[in-house]
Amino acid sequence: MGQTKLGIIGGSGVYEIDGLQGATWTRVEGPWGPMSDEVLTGTLDGVEMVFLPRHGRGHTHSPTTVPYRANIDGLKRLGVTDVISVSACGSFREEMAPGDFVVVDQFIDRTFAREKSFFGTGCVAHVSVAHPTCPRLGAACVTAANDAGITVHGGGTYLAMEGPQFSTLAESKMYREHWGCDVIGMTNMPEAKLAREAELCYASVAMITDYDSWHPDHGEVDVTQIIATLMGNADKARQLVARLPDLLGKTREDCPHGCDKALEFAILTQPPNRDPALVAKLNAVAGRVL
Repeated sequence: MGQTKLGIIGGSGVYEIDGLQGATWTRVEGPWGPMSDEVLTGTLDGVEMVFLPRHGRGHTHSPTTVPYRANIDGLKRLGVTDVISVSACGSFREEMAPGDFVVVDQFIDRTFAREKSFFGTGCVAHVSVAHPTCPRLGAACVTAANDAGITVHGGGTYLAMEGPQFSTLAESKMYREHWGCDVIGMTNMPEAKLAREAELCYASVAMITDYDSWHPDHGEVDVTQIIATLMGNADKARQLVARLPDLLGKTREDCPHGCDKALEFAILTQPPNRDPALVAKLNAVAGRVL
């Protein structure tokens, strides 16, 4: 049994957490470069929390330039045990309307311009992302959303696109009609994969802002409409986050789904053949097994 330390990665429009006691902005240094921004640390209802604005305060990082490895490594260095990703998304489903939340449980990764792993030449590892989010953490998010009066959908497939442009109409129809996706966004990959490599429980709360471009009655994505919905979603997200400490508790057992043991048998490179420089960079992410 250990202490819960909750990390919140805030997406577009979510740049702080209300009610944190002892709130302090802190810079975290790590071997993967600077994080998106300083992190806000404090406690909420007795649970330690760390908040990271994914795009930086003032929204300075595009989805492609977010330093995903530095962000996850930094949260791990701070002792975070559970990560909640909050991000804006478009919807492919009529019943998943703008203003609704979706607690995602699957991804299709269509990103191509990002570093997707902490591992590589000199220390090779393969983790399973068959089930890329933590069911325990996702269930807590659904409960918190319901308690806050938010319309929430438990489960859904998130299409991660590179961006920064939105989808063409043909792409939107393909993702919806042929690939069976439910929502589309630009930031949850490789974030979820890296969290798994770092043995962190990860849940994704996708905040719907629009119907992408497939919807015959809504036309193409309008950024002004997105921003208006985004602001309302940000308020809802803060209400959801405020309920998580009570649901998760101050102490936690080992993850029943094995998220915190993802590297148990994942590293294939034998110790004599491992690159010492890469191993040194992995001290926070994989120190438990290295």
